[in-house]
Amino acid sequence: MNNKLTKLWFKRKWYGWGWYPASVEGWLVTLIYAGGVLFFASATDFNVTKEVWLFWLLPVLLLTVTFIRLAYRFGESPRWQWGRPKKDDLA
Repeated sequence: MNNKLTKLWFKRKWYGWGWYPASVEGWLVTLIYAGGVLFFASATDFNVTKEVWLFWLLPVLLLTVTFIRLAYRFGESPRWQWGRPKKDDLA
């Protein structure tokens, strides 16, 4: 994470691994991601196997990779944890 960045878009989850949206920007990115996945899922005919790879799986994969990269860039460092962080872990 950059030292210049003062506002986190995503914060680390207390249980498990990953992030949750912690700002308006984080929620906006999350909603755009979910909307994109829903759009490609509703626009794809799943009866044709070749088209599923091209018109659903590839765009959803690209959306997911972009979403995770944004969470890494604008969020806390991810790590596995179970429960509230201890005071010495907050630094």
